[in-house]
Amino acid sequence: MTETLPLPDDRKARRNVGVLVLAQAVLGAQMPMLFTIGGLAGQSLAPTPCLATLPISLVVLGSMLAATPVSGIMQKYGRRTGFFTGALFGTIGAIVGATGLYLASFPIFLLGSLLTGVYMSAQGFYRFAATDTASDSFRPKAISYVMAGGLAAAVIGPQLVKVTADAMVIPFLGTYLAMITLNVAGSFLFLFLDIPKPVAPAHDAPKGRTRRELITTPRIAVAVIVATVSYMLMNLVMTSAPLAVVGCGFDKGNAADVVTSHVLAMYVPSFFTGHLIARFGVHKIMGLGLLILASAGFVALQGVELENFFGTLILLGIGWNFGFIGATTMLSGAHAPSERGRMQGLNDLIVFGGVTLGSLASGGLMNCAGSSPEAGWSAVNLAMVPLLVLAGGALIWLVMRPKDDTLA
Repeated sequence: MTETLPLPDDRKARRNVGVLVLAQAVLGAQMPMLFTIGGLAGQSLAPTPCLATLPISLVVLGSMLAATPVSGIMQKYGRRTGFFTGALFGTIGAIVGATGLYLASFPIFLLGSLLTGVYMSAQGFYRFAATDTASDSFRPKAISYVMAGGLAAAVIGPQLVKVTADAMVIPFLGTYLAMITLNVAGSFLFLFLDIPKPVAPAHDAPKGRTRRELITTPRIAVAVIVATVSYMLMNLVMTSAPLAVVGCGFDKGNAADVVTSHVLAMYVPSFFTGHLIARFGVHKIMGLGLLILASAGFVALQGVELENFFGTLILLGIGWNFGFIGATTMLSGAHAPSERGRMQGLNDLIVFGGVTLGSLASGGLMNCAGSSPEAGWSAVNLAMVPLLVLAGGALIWLVMRPKDDTLA
């Protein structure tokens, strides 16, 4: 008679996932708010239109610079401390950003954006925290559920922009005050998080691979490449979208609706992405994500009607979801527990480094690469091609190479 193995007990993991879903919904709402108004507010303060998206670039740069320190804090003091730190910097960044708007100071506004990047970095670890207490079978679903928390953020954030953008004499000042409230209220959620602090390794414990050894491991290298390209292209196009929508004759409300549709498309698939990965395999879902990103660029190049913007941004969100969650799932199974802090920090440093470059390029391509908003929008979408070729080629190489150890 065959012995039946007991099913893994994921009660603690499910509770932690619930907390992280709420955090993604409440605290995460500030990110679509920032991406909706960052370029428009920057355009009103910047000395040249070419720097309009610099505030968004500074958010992403702050996230990149904070990735390794935030990962180190979580490795030493636990996830809860790291997430509280992120919410604190989100609050400070919103206060400084509001001050920059009040004083009409572009440098102060940029400083606020940079500080807010620390929150963005901490939010990026929600998906990894979901796996800390999860069984192997629950892990991809845990990541998907936490990412699905962004569904509420997709609705809350842009709708708050509609209510607050012109609520005060100074445009967008009310939006930044709303972000302060979100950070303060959302930080209390982490009191209910139950993830043990990592045990300090013994002196004779295995140290794990170095950063260089980790990043040259094929599965890890391809996971990082696909995650970076997926996030970079999503940010490249999304950052320019509100400027393109308004530049092509539509209003700020239309821009907010386009961003809402995009963020919904980013997170709605999360309800089933984990199931798709479990059924069809992580490589196929990552490849599908890259194909959908390519189709987003194709739709954008067909015209600048409102339906083109909606179609492009919806496909962009779905492609990002499949590519990024797939890459995160592959990465989470490609390193040992002792390498967690080192690898996750390195991953987000690289990913958000790429996103920073994409965000910086977005404003220049949109406002300075052509004689009209239409030409700038085309330049943004054509810039996707070489990066999609890189990620697709890397994934095909990984699939075709001889199979070996799961951590390789």
